[in-house]
Amino acid sequence: MVSKSYSNLLELASGEAPSFGYMNRRIPRIMTVAGLISDVDDDPVDSVCSDPSSSSAHRDRIIMVANQLPIRAQRRPDGNRSCWSFEWDENALLQLKDGLGDDDIEVIYVGCLKEEVHPSEQDEVSQTLLETFKCVPTFLPADQFTKFYHGFCKQQLWPLFHYMLPLSPELGGRFNRSLWQAYVSVNKIFADRIMEVINPEDDYVWIHDYHLMVLPTFLRKRFNRVKLGFFLHSPFPSSEIYKTLPVREEILRALLNSDLIGFHTFDYARHFLSCCSRMLGLTYESKRGYIGIEYYGRTVSIKILPVGIHLGQLQSVLKMPQTEEKVCELIKQFSDQGRTLLLGVDDMDIFKGISLKLLAMEQLLIQHPDCQGKVVLVQIANPARGRGKDVKEVQAETKATVKRINETFGKPGYDPVILIEEPLKFYERVAYYVVAECCLVTAVRDGMNLIPYEYIISRQGNEMLDKVLGLDSSPKKKSMLVVSEFIGCSPSLSGAIRVNPWNIDAVADAMDSALEMADSEKELRHEKHYRYVSTHDVGYWARSFLQDLERTCSDHVRRRWWGIGFGLSFRVVALDPNFKKLSMEHIVSAYKRTTTRAILLDYDGTLMPQSSTIDKSPSSKSIEILSSLCRDKNNVVFLVSARSRKMLSEWFSSCENLGVAAEHGYFLRMKRDEEWETHVAATDCSWKQIAEPVMKLYTETTDGSTIEDKETALVWCYEDADPDFGSCQAKELLDHLESVLANEPVTVKSGQNNVEVKPQGVSKGLVAKRLLSAMQEKGMCPDFVLCIGDDRSDEDMFEVITSSMGGPIAPRAEVFACTVCRKPSKAKYYLDDTTEIVRLLQGLACVSEQIVSFSSEQIVC
Repeated sequence: MVSKSYSNLLELASGEAPSFGYMNRRIPRIMTVAGLISDVDDDPVDSVCSDPSSSSAHRDRIIMVANQLPIRAQRRPDGNRSCWSFEWDENALLQLKDGLGDDDIEVIYVGCLKEEVHPSEQDEVSQTLLETFKCVPTFLPADQFTKFYHGFCKQQLWPLFHYMLPLSPELGGRFNRSLWQAYVSVNKIFADRIMEVINPEDDYVWIHDYHLMVLPTFLRKRFNRVKLGFFLHSPFPSSEIYKTLPVREEILRALLNSDLIGFHTFDYARHFLSCCSRMLGLTYESKRGYIGIEYYGRTVSIKILPVGIHLGQLQSVLKMPQTEEKVCELIKQFSDQGRTLLLGVDDMDIFKGISLKLLAMEQLLIQHPDCQGKVVLVQIANPARGRGKDVKEVQAETKATVKRINETFGKPGYDPVILIEEPLKFYERVAYYVVAECCLVTAVRDGMNLIPYEYIISRQGNEMLDKVLGLDSSPKKKSMLVVSEFIGCSPSLSGAIRVNPWNIDAVADAMDSALEMADSEKELRHEKHYRYVSTHDVGYWARSFLQDLERTCSDHVRRRWWGIGFGLSFRVVALDPNFKKLSMEHIVSAYKRTTTRAILLDYDGTLMPQSSTIDKSPSSKSIEILSSLCRDKNNVVFLVSARSRKMLSEWFSSCENLGVAAEHGYFLRMKRDEEWETHVAATDCSWKQIAEPVMKLYTETTDGSTIEDKETALVWCYEDADPDFGSCQAKELLDHLESVLANEPVTVKSGQNNVEVKPQGVSKGLVAKRLLSAMQEKGMCPDFVLCIGDDRSDEDMFEVITSSMGGPIAPRAEVFACTVCRKPSKAKYYLDDTTEIVRLLQGLACVSEQIVSFSSEQIVC
């Protein structure tokens, strides 16, 4: 089904009636998958389920999605009607037409124009932009855009992501449900526009920044197997800050519908991973250098790479005659007057630290009177992107501080601070870079900030500018940077003087150090910075991200994808073609057909949820189900648990025919009234004297952790500890125990929120092998085997039963190895949670009750 807007766009682009197939022209390419979902709240069963057989391996196009198109639009009068002129915005970071360096890759841009377009002109504008610039404009009503951008984005997300909590109405906006709804609605409009040009089997979609964080959910719902990347250009706050957001989980889950999520720095990525761990209970791990989060059978990759600048574009501007003229003008204004230029270039907003920089300049002039009359700080204040009371306050404070400094330290013909508020052309800004001896970036929080990169390239200059500056032909150039610790580019600039912008004295000292540093040192620092910035430009960043996106999506074609969940909780399950959900109808049918059955069940995480109440004992319902299964003479039911035999004996004392294996199978009994057997030779537990003091040390230093002392094992549990700290301590403890117990007959294993030391040769796999062998010895080769477990220790059981066909297990037996939740496993089947497992066992128990009842009636007859 093709939407009306879809058809209109095709007509605009081709000048012909819409065609329902691939067009000869590359833009736009028509999607061929049916089943568009019109709203995120629709039933998830209506989402498109991708069939691997229909995929193409070609990588043809990148669809770049951002809040704004990299286009400058200008309305010009033309006779009696208005028309528009368009050109590339050379200052736009995402304008990558030259950055990818690959003619085989098409880039389609989707986003808004900065100017409002009347509805009557939108079709004409869309046609022009699509045909000329390969841009798909997204048109938003003015009131909706205000709520979306100036409301939710700038009043709520932007302050929060920059660590400002709305403790009062004046400090950032309090959460407003209507603004959130506008944010979601706009993201859906973007999804609709993308649907009009995407070929979901071939195209890659790359979404940018916090304006569109729920867009991945809309796209993933419509095309389960879409190849989707997201890059956050702002900071991501710590979990303590982020968790104050009322829609925190909705946004996290939406981002996790991406295949690859990019951040500028490890700190931002670490905060995101911590939020996923603390709020969604997800874990991550690094494999061969790549960080990944397992999410419903999918691996969501994390990319850490700071963005670069448009190197070629900046070098072109440096060659412009206008740049040379402006440089000459600035030399006359400053250098020829014997004055050293310090430069600041910042947006006029509360996080750029302009007032702190001015206070540091004031402190420099106080502490070093010799700088008065010789040092000038030029502060270029770009217009704020947001609006509101805070912007006006920053402007007022900045002007007042500049006025005070100039009145105190100025003299005729000399102002120590020059504030430039009017917008500068790019070449004018570059000219200031060329002349400045030091660039100051003192933002209190900023996602990346490319000003230092632009400054470094500008200071490298070229032959023309060298002559203007009176420099010799030596390749050695110099530059100095004073940068805040709290900006994304800081880790990349190891030669910069890093400062805490809140420490005014330290910033003033850094400014003095930059002025007094020897030229040879400045040259070395500049060379190091230039080597990095020139090789890590925006093209390098884009190519690296897209290569990782392609790698992450490489297995899409061979996976089966299913959508689950409602609204913004929607997510997809990606499964191996041979890994499927265990169907009640299928297993009940097999259960009825068979006569010799073996059932092996784990306890914690299988019959009892891992995150249950403090009381971990089984419910009366679970015991009743197990008793029903045990009463069926065709069944051999075995509970295989890591818990102690004492605890299991107490809990399941009413189940007469239930076999139990305790402590991973070290202790074993076939029925309640039989004696416990030991599965391996008697173990000397003197190793506990070594392990227990080590565990106690970690227990004392990890609040919420405990030690469980079993007969043959020791377990350190951190289920109630801080998840991040507990996990970190568990890794340390594992290494510590492996070291001190290296010569002992034990193994050290990490499990679900625990580290366990147990005797060698004990595993649940051996229990499964023992049970099947015992049944075979009695002439009872099972023709039905069900094994359910949830963690790594249960994988041994899965491996044994799947490899025993034709041996202890009948050749044509029905074998069901089932894990809990979708995750990499040796099991062939899965169930979502303990509730589904209990429901499944209850269904089998009902069948057994019917069989037992029927047999009793036959005997009576």
